[in-house]
Amino acid sequence: MAEGAPPLLAVEGLTKHYGTGRDLLGRPGMTVRAVDGISFTIAHGETLGLVGESGCGKSTAGKAILRLIEPTAGSVKLDGVELTTLGPAALHAQRRNMQVIFQDPYASLNPKMTAAALVGEPFINYRLHTAPERKERVAGLFARVGLRADHLPRYPHEFSGGQRQRLGIARALALEPKLVIADEPVSALDVSVQAQVINLMVRLQQELGLGYLFVAHDLAVVRHISDRIAVMYLGRIVELAAAEELFAAPAHPYTRMLLDAVPVPGKRRRKSPLRGEPPSPLSPPAGCHFHPRCPLAVARCRSETPLLRAVAGGHQAACHLA
Repeated sequence: MAEGAPPLLAVEGLTKHYGTGRDLLGRPGMTVRAVDGISFTIAHGETLGLVGESGCGKSTAGKAILRLIEPTAGSVKLDGVELTTLGPAALHAQRRNMQVIFQDPYASLNPKMTAAALVGEPFINYRLHTAPERKERVAGLFARVGLRADHLPRYPHEFSGGQRQRLGIARALALEPKLVIADEPVSALDVSVQAQVINLMVRLQQELGLGYLFVAHDLAVVRHISDRIAVMYLGRIVELAAAEELFAAPAHPYTRMLLDAVPVPGKRRRKSPLRGEPPSPLSPPAGCHFHPRCPLAVARCRSETPLLRAVAGGHQAACHLA
């Protein structure tokens, strides 16, 4: 990235709250704080892994960035362009630059369309290229993601899980985006196929200069693909660091406990050190959201919200004791 140029993606104070409506007595309902003011950047060609337990808000954050759901507050800039204030036509134009790979490739593909039609549909939506050019480009995308020419006329149900995810990747790449948000892209696949898909994504990033926001709960997968990792807990980012630094010297107790729970080949799997269940986003605890489960919590943790701050170089943590 040129000096002084904006990052590919800049997220500032992104918030998504859901109201639960009114109760049976007509009283105002509660608010679900799914994403509670997160901030980060992604440089051109960089992969940021976004990890955390189920329900922490990581997938909601990805959808809010793409405006598949409307954020409650905050700023999202793609190459310096503010996305949250764009009207429908301008947002449609910007979506050429940002695409998504979904967790379940079968659910995201129209079962009535052939593979060729699915991958070629973005060209039609944006009125790009002639019919012969579209056919040629679709064939090129198939080859790029490791699908054969005889796959073109097949339907989604005729593919394996890994092949369907390759189909989803080809579709995401059709418009030559700058940013791809991958929402648990390998969690539904067999372990052997996971490695193939991850290696494909790494190769495509090197060839095309893509930026990735890689949403996942599997720390081993995230470590393999990410340049930096952000750890989310109950709607907030609690730690952000370079991937190897995060694994070598985690600064937040939650991150340390997540790493302790990762199975190590050749070693007996230990019981997870995490105590209890995450609190409900309907009524998050005061102060540090993690304090009810943290063995290191002190009085300050129960009353004062820790801010995400630098603890060493570019390593940031939201912990009073870091």
